[in-house]
Amino acid sequence: MLELHQVTKRYDGRAVVDHVTAEVRSGEIFALLGPNGAGKTTLIRMITDILKPDEGEIRFEGIPVGSERRRFVSYLPEERGLYKRDKVADALAYWGRLKGLAKAEARSEAHSLLERVELADVALKQVQALSKGMQQKVQLCTVLIGRPRLLILDEPFSGLDPVNVQLLEDILAERRAEGATVLLSTHQINKVEQLCDRALMIHRGKVVLYGSVREIRRRHADHAILVHADRTPEAVSGVSSVEPMDGGYKLVLEPNATPSAVLRGLLDRGIEVESFRLAELPLEDVFVKVVRESGAADPPVPVGGSR
Repeated sequence: MLELHQVTKRYDGRAVVDHVTAEVRSGEIFALLGPNGAGKTTLIRMITDILKPDEGEIRFEGIPVGSERRRFVSYLPEERGLYKRDKVADALAYWGRLKGLAKAEARSEAHSLLERVELADVALKQVQALSKGMQQKVQLCTVLIGRPRLLILDEPFSGLDPVNVQLLEDILAERRAEGATVLLSTHQINKVEQLCDRALMIHRGKVVLYGSVREIRRRHADHAILVHADRTPEAVSGVSSVEPMDGGYKLVLEPNATPSAVLRGLLDRGIEVESFRLAELPLEDVFVKVVRESGAADPPVPVGGSR
């Protein structure tokens, strides 16, 4: 769906995006992560052809961005922008016209979207009369109108209460089921774990993580396992410490111990094991760990995906 090859952007001689290579696959929800100032917004602006890269290439469905296929890409920037004095339905229909819809089609789809986000009753009100959260939902509709194939969302959950966060998640699931692809940039790492298939993390403009969310967590897991058992697993060979966790036990392994050997040791001691898995770090902990450690590190080999 989207290919980035050695994409680079410099300002005053400094690379704010530095030879980024990655791909977003059709039909997936893909996370773009990084601390403030990492280069995420600059990268998104190149993907949407607002900025041109100094080096490298970006292709959408095999064709360089900037072609007529750009109309199949929608972008929700972090900085919101709606014409405040327009009526809500008129504002949304205008965006539909920009996407190439006929006037009647744009107005019909605008009303359908407002009904889907539970704002049909404010269609004739001015945008400025709506609350921040309601304006955010209208802004979301500007991305959805015209049924684009690639949705690029920058902090889409900002300003939404928990009910409307769930509504947005449901809508993204619906669009994905219809074949759309989502590129999600957010600091809400819990949402990445819940929603995203794969992720790209950049820091100081460079790739520091790239691959499936699950494999990224596994790669950065502690050398430990989580066990639910009928009793405390004490004095097991290869285990350096045991601590209660999540209704079970976290077994920190000695450097040369393997999970399979420890499982065999548990069974040999007559301990009934109900579940046994690697102790994966939460993605947020991986994020913090990588940012702190990646100052001078080279970009790693991707996990679960090609470069």
